[in-house]
Amino acid sequence: MKHLRIIFYRIWAHIRHRLTAWNTGGEGIHSPYLFYLVRFLFYDRNAYYCFAPIEQRREAMLHAPKPIRVEDYGTGSSGTRLLCDIARRSLGTPKESQLLFRMALYLAEEVRREEGDRTPLLIELGTSLGLTTAYLAASDSRSRVVTFEGASEIADIARMNWKKLSLQNIECIIGNIDETLPRFVKGTLYNNTRARADLIFLDANHTYEATLRYYEQLQPLVHRKTIIVVDDIHWSPDMNRAWNEIRRRKEVTSSMDLLELGVLFFDPDYLPKHYTLRI
Repeated sequence: MKHLRIIFYRIWAHIRHRLTAWNTGGEGIHSPYLFYLVRFLFYDRNAYYCFAPIEQRREAMLHAPKPIRVEDYGTGSSGTRLLCDIARRSLGTPKESQLLFRMALYLAEEVRREEGDRTPLLIELGTSLGLTTAYLAASDSRSRVVTFEGASEIADIARMNWKKLSLQNIECIIGNIDETLPRFVKGTLYNNTRARADLIFLDANHTYEATLRYYEQLQPLVHRKTIIVVDDIHWSPDMNRAWNEIRRRKEVTSSMDLLELGVLFFDPDYLPKHYTLRI
C-alpha cells in the first residue's frame, strides 16, 4: 500500500509541476547571475566532447548482466543484484548529468577568475556506477571531485568506468556516509580552515532524515557562491518535505525546482525567490 501511495504521489507531482513550471528561457528571473545560469546553462543543448564516451559507458552498464553485491546503509539491507538492473534504477539521466557538467564547468571558471589558484571542490553523495561523477570530473581536469559510496563492489565498477574514461581527478570514499561524511568535513576543515565546496550533489539515502542530516553536515563547507543540487526532490512525500524545509532555511537565498532536481543558492545579493522551471 505504501508503494502504491508513493507511485500516485510521483504521478501527481509530475502533473503539478507541468501545470506550474515556467519555460521562459530565463525571462522573469531578476538576478543577472541566475538569469545567466538559466539562459545559458540550463537551456544549453550543445554536446561537449566528453559526452559521447560517458554515454558509451552508460550503454555498457545497461547491458551488463554481472551480479553485484550491494550494501544498503539507508535501509539496513544487503543482497545481490544484476549490474544492468542497478544501472536502470540508479543512474541519473543524461540530461540531468549534463546539466551538472555545465554547472561544474561554469563554477570552475568562476573560481579561477575570482580566486586565482584555488582548486574547485565538487562533492557528490551517492556515486552509484560513477557516470554522474564522470561528468563532474570531465568538466575540468583541475577540479577535485570527492564522491561517497556505501557499496564497495559498486565503487569498484565506478572506478573501472573512470579508468576507461581516463579521469584522474576523482577521490571515492567508501563506507556508511553517516560516518564517512562527518570525518571528511572535519578533516578538510582541519587541514584548511578556509576550505569550501563549490558544487554539492546530494543523491544518496533518499529519506527525510538523511537528506536533512547530509545538508547540515555539509554547511561548514558552503560559501556564498556554492550551489547545492538535491536529486529526486519529488521521489516521495518525505523527500519533498525535506526539500521544502531546506529551501526555506534562512541561509538559502534562492531556489529552483526542476522537477527531478532542486537547486539551492546562498548568495545574499540574490532576490529571495523560489522558481519552478521546466527545462
